[in-house]
Amino acid sequence: MAAAALLQRSTSVLSGMLATWWRLPLKAKVGIAILAFFIFVAIFGPALAPYDPYKTTTQAVAEGPNLHHLFGTDSNGGDILSEMLAGTRSTVVVGLVTGLIATALSVLVGIASGYLGGYADEGLSLFSNVVLVLPALPLLIVILAYEPHAGSLATIIALSAVGWPWGARVIRAQTMSLRNRDFVLAAREIGEPTWRIILFELMPNQIGLIAASFVGTVLYAILTSVALAFLGLTNLSTWSLGVMLYWAQSGSAVELGAWWWYVFPGMAVAVLGMSLVLINFGLDELSNPRLRASRGLRKLGRRNWRPADPTPVILDYAERSA
Repeated sequence: MAAAALLQRSTSVLSGMLATWWRLPLKAKVGIAILAFFIFVAIFGPALAPYDPYKTTTQAVAEGPNLHHLFGTDSNGGDILSEMLAGTRSTVVVGLVTGLIATALSVLVGIASGYLGGYADEGLSLFSNVVLVLPALPLLIVILAYEPHAGSLATIIALSAVGWPWGARVIRAQTMSLRNRDFVLAAREIGEPTWRIILFELMPNQIGLIAASFVGTVLYAILTSVALAFLGLTNLSTWSLGVMLYWAQSGSAVELGAWWWYVFPGMAVAVLGMSLVLINFGLDELSNPRLRASRGLRKLGRRNWRPADPTPVILDYAERSA
């Protein structure tokens, strides 16, 4: 009986996940597929690398793409494809872990500030505003300049420390609009503790907003970590997509005409960022009824009209002839 109940519950959960997948806009599905590919590369990439990414030779000239090195080599004889497969893990891990930490802080501060109100709201809002107005990139440069070889952990901590206020402000505003709804007031009247109201009443009604905040934070973390690595402010002895761009710039890849040295890692960063943007747009379209309705097209005259467009005025043939 227990096994049958477990199987039935698993089947219902799987059917619910499939129904949610089919409801997603096409752009979100494409973004999730691309992101899943990068996560797969981050997990299995170092094992799939055709060469040792840390092996160098006395070669003095970078070789272009060929049958032995599909993405070419750098000036030290390192295989670009192997370096990318090894470096994707570091970039994706920094983005996802920073997104999880910063989003957790955003949810904690935003919901607590919006629901509690009073002095708690004023204090948390003041703290959020102080962090929000800090110049993030110069602050990160100063912080990481003291520990240039600390690795990904220092980058994750620094990015998480300055990456949460944007989401916290949005979640606070949404919480303030929900705290006086009937279901929250009813839970308060029957004596539900504050933590239970926050976890089981407020958070489930902000899942879409929290997911969008997480995706945006991951995008911010990836792009910023690549920029910091390109400036040489991270551990340069471990491969990442930003470190590859740093060594390409240091090795004068542009002057040497070794376009493959910086184009392939640069394209990987661009495609990874594009996947997150597509997911964010898809989540926005899924949660916004106006955008969701605008996916339908209606043919009127010679133009495709969306339901969200202004009502068209179509002239008949006699009026057009006159």
